[in-house]
Amino acid sequence: MIPQNLLQNPLALTTQKCTLGCPILDRCLAGGVPCNSITELVAESGSGKTQLCLQLLLSAQLPSSLGGLAASSLYIHSEFPFPSRRLHQLSQSFRSSYSHVLDSECNPLDFVLVRGVQSADQLFDVLLKMDSVLLRPPTRLPVRLIVIDSIAALFRGEFENTPFDLKRRSSLFFKISGKLKTLAERFGLAVVVTNQVVDFVGQAEGLNGLRIGNLGSLWSSGRRVCAALGLAWANCVNSRLFLSRNEEIVGEVTGLGGVGAGDTVSRLTRRHLHVIFAPHLPESSCEFVISREGVLGVER
Repeated sequence: MIPQNLLQNPLALTTQKCTLGCPILDRCLAGGVPCNSITELVAESGSGKTQLCLQLLLSAQLPSSLGGLAASSLYIHSEFPFPSRRLHQLSQSFRSSYSHVLDSECNPLDFVLVRGVQSADQLFDVLLKMDSVLLRPPTRLPVRLIVIDSIAALFRGEFENTPFDLKRRSSLFFKISGKLKTLAERFGLAVVVTNQVVDFVGQAEGLNGLRIGNLGSLWSSGRRVCAALGLAWANCVNSRLFLSRNEEIVGEVTGLGGVGAGDTVSRLTRRHLHVIFAPHLPESSCEFVISREGVLGVER
């Protein structure tokens, strides 16, 4: 250890991380999702952000020796229906992979608490009552992970584009993020929120709070996008990760009648995780795939 290491990466040395359940993804994030802060996953629909969140809910139960938090988790969802079938599928793979460290008599789903919310005000009310839940958890494992999927769904349809509503929206941003940060620091929580994207509209240059971070522009499905909710919300999170998905043509199959007669194109969807900004991470990215067993990084 040299002094320069402390200056370049101080948080990585002191903050406990929660594994993402894959060593390749963990390596990209210097160990996983940090506690005591808010990590945001930004992506368009179908990119894998909910899949990654569900995997985190299970990974949190692992002992610290395996990168987990030895804890239960709370999943607050605003998009319905709740993906219970996929979570059950992942829990079976999780149980099989870690049978040597998990209690054979316990179901991993017993340590995942689920709560649905339908408005930003309801979310804030739930967070106001979280202290009692964290002090007296309903399971034998403490709650150390809170996932909110998604924050954008609670704000995008509820507020009009008027000065009064924009002011009220920003106020709720800071109330919710402030409470989350207070809980994270008091109880050593890892907090993960998901956010959606919108098409980028504006000049290519100049100050644009929607494009802050390591990448000058974000691309997904061939479209230039930016995180929803704007600059005010960007200032509410400690770290922002972007999940992109893009299709590549990997080959063509010619029909029996010759070129142009029943030709088919073989496409491959590539997904990447990018670090947009984080106080403890350099610019980095990692390819990943989504399989029946979960979200897995790809070594390139």
